Amino acid sequence: MTRPGLFLTFEGIDGSGKSSQARLLADHLRNLGHDVVLTREPGGSAGAEEIRSLVLEGDPDRWSAETEILLFTAARRDHLERTIEPALAAGKVVICDRFADSTRMYQGLSRGDLRGLVDQLHRLMIGREPDLTVLIDMDPETGLARAKGRQGTEERFEDFGLDLQQKMRAGFLTLADEFADRFRVIDGNRDMDSVARDVTDIVTQALR
Repeated sequence: MTRPGLFLTFEGIDGSGKSSQARLLADHLRNLGHDVVLTREPGGSAGAEEIRSLVLEGDPDRWSAETEILLFTAARRDHLERTIEPALAAGKVVICDRFADSTRMYQGLSRGDLRGLVDQLHRLMIGREPDLTVLIDMDPETGLARAKGRQGTEERFEDFGLDLQQKMRAGFLTLADEFADRFRVIDGNRDMDSVARDVTDIVTQALR
C-alpha cells in the first residue's frame, strides 16, 4: 500500500520569507529522496492560477470582502481536487505556500469580522486542514518593506498598508494558539539560513 502523504503549509504576513523557506525545504527534502510537490495559494492548478490574478492584482477595493472569500474558496477547491489530494493519495509530501489560514486572516479579518463565514465555507467546500503549518513570524514594518521592495504586480494586499500587516501578524499568532496541535511558530527576523535550519528540524520530526 502507498503511504499517505504529508501536507505542510507555510503561513505569515507579506514579506515574511515563507515562499523562500518553502522552496528551500522542498529542495532539501528532494535531496533526501522524498517525492515533493511545491505549490501555492491562490493558485496551484490551472483554474486557481486564473483566479489568482483576479484577487492579487488591481485596486485594493476591487472586490468586496464577501466576493473575495468566494473567489479564494473556489480557487482552493480546484487546487485541492486537481493538485493536493492526488499528490497526497500517491504518498507525496505537499508543501503549500499559504492555505486556508491566510483566508481566515486576510478575508476573515481585514474588512470586518467575517471569520465565521470563512470557516463555514471551509467546512462545506474544503473540509481538511494541513498536517503541519509553519508560521514565519515577522516584524510587520520589516515585512512590508521587503514585500514592497519586490516591485511586482501582485501587491493588492500590500497596498492596504502597515495597519493591515500589524493586524494580520497578531491574527496569525492568535490562530497558532487556536490550532496549536499543527502550528509551529518560527522567528523570521533572522538570516535565511537560521530560519531554514529551524524549519528543517521541525519538518524532519514530523516526517518521522
